[in-house]
Amino acid sequence: MQSLSSANWFDFGAVFGIPAIEWLYAAIAVFVSYLILSGALRVCVARLGAIAAKTSTHFDDIVVDVLDRTHRLTIVMASILIGAEFIDLSAKWDNRISHLWFLVIGFQLALWVNHGVSVWTAQRLTSAAATAHNPVITTMMSWMLRALLWSVLLLAILANMGVNITAFVASLGVGGVAVALAVQSILSDLFASLAIGLDKPFEIGDFIVFNDVAGSIEHIGLKTTRIRSLSGEQIVCSNTELLKNTIHNYKRMSERRIVFAFGITYEAKPEQLREVPQIVKKAVDSAGNTRFDRAHFKQFGESSLDFEVVYYVTDSSFNLYMDIQQKINLDLMTALTEHGMDFAFPTRTLYVVGDGMKQAEQSNSEPTRPRIRAFGNSSTPING
Repeated sequence: MQSLSSANWFDFGAVFGIPAIEWLYAAIAVFVSYLILSGALRVCVARLGAIAAKTSTHFDDIVVDVLDRTHRLTIVMASILIGAEFIDLSAKWDNRISHLWFLVIGFQLALWVNHGVSVWTAQRLTSAAATAHNPVITTMMSWMLRALLWSVLLLAILANMGVNITAFVASLGVGGVAVALAVQSILSDLFASLAIGLDKPFEIGDFIVFNDVAGSIEHIGLKTTRIRSLSGEQIVCSNTELLKNTIHNYKRMSERRIVFAFGITYEAKPEQLREVPQIVKKAVDSAGNTRFDRAHFKQFGESSLDFEVVYYVTDSSFNLYMDIQQKINLDLMTALTEHGMDFAFPTRTLYVVGDGMKQAEQSNSEPTRPRIRAFGNSSTPING
């Protein structure tokens, strides 16, 4: 029996009408291609990583991280498609392989860009300078870039496969209008969040007051903003409703203007009163973090000689302001006491007509009028 030659044996081992020798060549090409592509990727990542370690920018770090996350399935598919070039396929299969190449490359590019956006977003939100970047804008930009990326990829794949995407895009536009009408309240909060991110009326950590709400911003979301109130509870407010109010942002207050008043008793002499503004100025200046503006003898009160004081605290901290005001008050009490002046309190002097009038009439002398000093603001009449 005549032995089969190698050529005849490979012809006998044909699969799907393709000689086994072509399958063997294709398998070798797949294996070699996988080794070359994997090795080239590792070398490229190592070289770029060494270069990125010497620079201070983050862009090259993102590129290295993105390349390192290349999907292994992409390398396998690319190797298989390279091996398919060693097989004599019909024109129909050649066309399909070109579509497969487009899918493999397109999906890998999309995965690279998607991972790059994720790394960029994480860096902006967690970096030391995160306070300079509004989290709302960063998150929304991340979402929009991802949505644009996968939409373009889907449309490109459909167009590559011969699908007419014009009608598809038009139908998506009509559907988008319908969806927008259905979720207009959500979209309103979404655009309000975008306005907060662009205009920056407040940021995380700012102390704000609006209506009867006062607290610190904890989180700015796409739909709501969370505020930690002074009493401790968390207040969740819709972004749209929040922007409808007048917001007082105390965190951005460069300095705090303070106006306070006090009264001195009527027993004080004019010479003593002239010294009061200098006493107040000395107390304000010695408190620290302050800028004295004025102190004046404002008016004659019902039971006191009233002074008005204006000064500025050059720091926005409320606790610091209270510490300064406490020190000023204590210094004023000490200084006024040393100068022989007392703080006034509400008093009223009443003259009561009693038995002294009758005795005066009988003796044809001037009646005595006892003086009664009543402390407090009581309006109860005193009968003699």
